[in-house]
Amino acid sequence: MSGTFVGMPAFPEAARVAVGDTTLRGNLRHATHTIRDKRARAVAELDDWAALREAGKQIKDHTLRHLDRYLVQVEEAVTAAGGTVHWAADADEANEIVARLVEATGESEVVKVKSMATQEIALNEALEARGIHAYETDLAELIVQLGKDRPSHILVPAIHRNRGEIRDIFRSEMSGWGRPAPEGLTDTPAELAEAARLHLREKFLRAKVGISGANFVVAETGTLVVVESEGNGRMCLTLPETLISVVGIEKIVPRWQDLEVFLQTLPRSSTAERMNPYTSMWTGTTDEDGPRAFHLVLLDNGRTDTLADEVGRQALRCIRCSACLNVCPVYERAGGHAYGSVYPGPIGAILSPQLRGTGSEIDASLPYASSLCGACYEVCPVAIDIPEVLVHLRERVVQGGPAVRGGNRVVLKPAKGHAAERAAMRAAQWAFTHPGALRTGQRLASRTRRLHPRTLPGPGRAWSGSRDLPAVPAEPFRDWWQRTRGGKGGAK
Repeated sequence: MSGTFVGMPAFPEAARVAVGDTTLRGNLRHATHTIRDKRARAVAELDDWAALREAGKQIKDHTLRHLDRYLVQVEEAVTAAGGTVHWAADADEANEIVARLVEATGESEVVKVKSMATQEIALNEALEARGIHAYETDLAELIVQLGKDRPSHILVPAIHRNRGEIRDIFRSEMSGWGRPAPEGLTDTPAELAEAARLHLREKFLRAKVGISGANFVVAETGTLVVVESEGNGRMCLTLPETLISVVGIEKIVPRWQDLEVFLQTLPRSSTAERMNPYTSMWTGTTDEDGPRAFHLVLLDNGRTDTLADEVGRQALRCIRCSACLNVCPVYERAGGHAYGSVYPGPIGAILSPQLRGTGSEIDASLPYASSLCGACYEVCPVAIDIPEVLVHLRERVVQGGPAVRGGNRVVLKPAKGHAAERAAMRAAQWAFTHPGALRTGQRLASRTRRLHPRTLPGPGRAWSGSRDLPAVPAEPFRDWWQRTRGGKGGAK
């Protein structure tokens, strides 16, 4: 996976800075509470929501189990419909394919539909290095691009910005990218949206090349699906002469009928709408209708490695709805930038370390960016057990062990900085497998409880610095049970 956010510190350090930003916390609190309340009402309208959730899980799991077969079926269907399929093992290969395709058209500008896969591989930066300018057309992505910023949310990449900040960005930056902001622009939503519409319209009409991702790819027909709320996607997908779609291999669904499930669960979980305002579908090319050339770049970039992990592979079910972000107490306070990835929040905490590995400081810290409260699992429309994967990845960070990287089976070394944790877990394992020693330790702890410190010494200080140490009971449970119920003639 591309190091898009190069040089990011570990999550605790980045989050500590973010938590101190009161404006950021206010923006996040208002936005996430609003979205999750609307989502709860939209989901409550469906009596069969639990059945839809289970159906989505089963469809995704089935596809992942037979992904090799469905990938071949996608290639055959897209080719038969007049498109061309390219295979990219990693970010560098994908960027090279896209750059060569754009250069072959002779164009130096492209318009883009919001695409997390292209952000993941840092496509904009790769194209810029080749003299090709990529213009984001999603409103939130436009704000991020104009502000020389980074996305901080899956659904609303500029969620960390308020209207006043957006107005200032438009006023100062739009003229350098094209049509300037109108004179006297205010921070009212209607004026900001109109400024963006006018700015983007000239790019839509001029661009000969469009770049997109896809929410779903239907294997049986080779159809790609993009859902969005603004109409910019429809402009990018129909007006250019050449369309290039970069899609992760996990976005495949087997049949057209499977869309019935996801086109109900995705809009309710993301924008809290019954259906998306714009759902665009295209299959190859058609004479005199839409792009004349269509290229599909199927992206691996760590997904096959993730698929090899029996516990972690469920992260590949993700349909990028962002519901888990909006209920996460950690994300609400720290924001998306602290995760050091285009995939923030709970899903980013399990997806990024699998796509990129846990070798870097930021990726080794992400599995700990959670309170394990389970709210993310409760709202996930495809039932990804994020807490289960977080615990699984924590074990990998601390203990190391077998994994698949780059398609090869390797044995990972434990991450640095976890020696005390490993020692504590090994001591606990030994104690729990020796009942006599455990009983003696419990009695000793109870009898000396008045001497216990209020905070832990050494490395434990980081844990007890923000938590109260649990009080040791006056009597171990085993002794209490034996005294009251366990022996003959005991108290009733």
